[in-house]
Amino acid sequence: MSRVFNKNTIRILILVIVGLAVVLFIKYDAFMYQQPVGQVTKVERQQTTSEVDNYQNHDHQTTQLVELKILNGSNRGQKLTISNQYSDSQAMDNKYRVNQQVLLSIHTNRHKKISGTILDIKRDTVVVALIVTMIGLLIILRATGLRALLSLAVNVILFFIAVSLDVHRQGFGVLWIFGLLSLVFTAITLVLVLGWNKKTLASFLATIGGSAASLIIGMLVFTLTHNQGLHFETMEYVTQNPEPLFLAETLMGALGAVMDEATDIIVSLDQIVTANPKITSQEIWQSGKTIGQSIMGPLINVLFMIFMADTFSLMILYLRNGNGVGYAIQMNMGLGIVQSLISGIGIVLVIPIASMLASRFLKKEAINHA
Repeated sequence: MSRVFNKNTIRILILVIVGLAVVLFIKYDAFMYQQPVGQVTKVERQQTTSEVDNYQNHDHQTTQLVELKILNGSNRGQKLTISNQYSDSQAMDNKYRVNQQVLLSIHTNRHKKISGTILDIKRDTVVVALIVTMIGLLIILRATGLRALLSLAVNVILFFIAVSLDVHRQGFGVLWIFGLLSLVFTAITLVLVLGWNKKTLASFLATIGGSAASLIIGMLVFTLTHNQGLHFETMEYVTQNPEPLFLAETLMGALGAVMDEATDIIVSLDQIVTANPKITSQEIWQSGKTIGQSIMGPLINVLFMIFMADTFSLMILYLRNGNGVGYAIQMNMGLGIVQSLISGIGIVLVIPIASMLASRFLKKEAINHA
C-alpha cells in the first residue's frame, strides 16, 4: 500500500514540477512574440472624475500613468510611459498593475523617439495554467483520463475542420456538416471512454436518437409557428443565413447533455446487470427510468445555470441602460431559452430510449456471458 502511495506521490510531484515549468516558460516567453510585449514597472494614479449618464448610472473615470519596460524586439530594454484611462466597470478598458505584461503597439517618429499604446493584457500565462491543470488532473486518472484527453483533442480538431468547411462553403449545408460532426463526435468520445462494446453501441444510439428527436420536434414547432418570436438577428457576428446556423448550434448544445445522461444511465444499468445477471428486461427498463428521472432535474438545471451565467452581464447592461425586462430577455435570452428547452426535451426523451436499448443490449450480453 505504501509502495503504491509512494509511486502515486512521485507521479503527482513530477506532474506539478513539469506543469510549473511550462507555466513559468509561458510567463517569460515574450521573446517568441512578433508583437511588442511590455511589463508594467510603475503605475501612478493621477485623477478621477465622476460621470453620470442619462439613466443615472454612476461611474468614475480614472487616469493613470503606466511605466513599461519593453521585453522583446529591436526596442528591448527601453522604457515607455503611457497614459491610460479606465472606468470602475472596466467594460471597455483595463486598469493596469505593476508586473502585468501587456501587448503594445510601438510608434517611432522622425526623430527616432519611440512612443506606444497598450493594446491588451497578455493573458497566455493564465490560459496555459488552466490547460496544464486540466491535463494534469486527467493524467492522474491514468488510462481513463488519457482516453478522455485524447477524445477532447480529436474533437477539438474535428470541430475546427467543420468550421473551416462551413466557411469554405459559405454556410451552405451547415446543418448537415454539424449533423455529421455530431455523429463522429459521439462515436469517437464513446469508443475512447467506454471502449468498443454493447454499452458503447447503446449509448451511441441513445445519444443520437435523443438529440435527433429533440431537434426534429424543435424544427416542427418552428415551422408550425413560422418562427414567430425567434429573433435570429440577435445572434452575434453572423455572416451567413442565421436559421440553419442556430439549428446547428442547438444540435451541438443538446448533444453534450444528452450524451452525458445516456452514458450515465447505460453504465449504471451495466453495473446492475453485472451484479445480477438474472435481472429481467422489464426490471432493467424500470431501473433505467428511475436512474434517468433522478439525474434529469439536476442536468436540466445545470444547463440553465450555464446559460444564465453566459447572458448575465449583457442582461445587466441592457437593464441599466433603460430597457425593459421583456425587451432585455427577448434580445439576450430569447434564443438561448429556446435552445435550453430543446436540450431539455432531449434530456427527457433519452430516458426511455436509453432504458429500452439497455434492456435489449445489456440483457443479451449478460445471457451470452452466462
